[in-house]
Amino acid sequence: MFYSIRHITRFRYSAPVRESVMELRMQPRSEGSQALRSFQIATNPRAQLYAYTDHLGNAVYHFNVLRDHEELRIDAQSVVEILGKPLPDATDMLEWDRYNNYNFADEHFDLMEPSKYARPSKRLAQFMAEKNLERPKEDPLTALRALNQTIFESFDYQVGVTDVHSPIDDALGASRGVCQDFAHIMIAIARNWRMPARYVSGYLFHRRSEHDRSRDDATHAWVEVWLPSLGWIGFDPTNNLLVTDRHIRASVGRDYADVPPTRGTFKGGAETELGIAVSVEPTQAPIRHEEFLRVSRPLKARESGSGRSDAVHQQQQQQQ
Repeated sequence: MFYSIRHITRFRYSAPVRESVMELRMQPRSEGSQALRSFQIATNPRAQLYAYTDHLGNAVYHFNVLRDHEELRIDAQSVVEILGKPLPDATDMLEWDRYNNYNFADEHFDLMEPSKYARPSKRLAQFMAEKNLERPKEDPLTALRALNQTIFESFDYQVGVTDVHSPIDDALGASRGVCQDFAHIMIAIARNWRMPARYVSGYLFHRRSEHDRSRDDATHAWVEVWLPSLGWIGFDPTNNLLVTDRHIRASVGRDYADVPPTRGTFKGGAETELGIAVSVEPTQAPIRHEEFLRVSRPLKARESGSGRSDAVHQQQQQQQ
């Protein structure tokens, strides 16, 4: 299955700003059953883009805009091919015994420890006790399927209850939130079971027949848990889905703090308006076969005026 993804991010400012610095994690990964066929980024104002691969294997692009501007627009387009990956209904109970030092790699140990947004709390412990989630009695895959469904049934999907920096206690207390919150809760519980779990940032192709709760005009987030006999398996607690050929992975990390689609700062005394548009559509074939960024030459920076505020502001977007 081929998908065409377009992700537009627009920052508008109430007054001219300068020295915008931005980091992007929007390029879909190319591994396993997912293959990246093309990718390109355009910015307005134009800027020279630089790229590197972080320690988690994610493609990271970054750029500076030194000229005065009242709007920053980022347009990322990609074509991805995804093949379906069938899963068994369950594993055997011996799978629990396979979680041992002989089967763990270095990355697995880091992904069993608390992280910034996926960490133990009193409210999490209360939730686990109320839902009988402290000690799984089933095999690991069955237990994770049940956990996925429990989170789906225990929380309403509602935008605006939490924000990009909310701890899991906010969603636990309100019994509602967005995909970012539900992924963090599931990761924290899986790690409590001593299972390596990671956060996935990406996109979901929505079908009307599926009745997905997540928004079709935003990025999406879900969870991958490592099973020794199966590898990394994806779970989408927002929609009570096992990850299939509708989920497109962009980046992975310990939690959202590792993989925001955009992260940046600017200097100036302005208020910011953030606009996001995401479209995911099936396509017959990739338009071009390239995996390298194509950028135009940057515009020459202008001299900045005087009397500007030098306050530094954060620019991030919450995943929904």
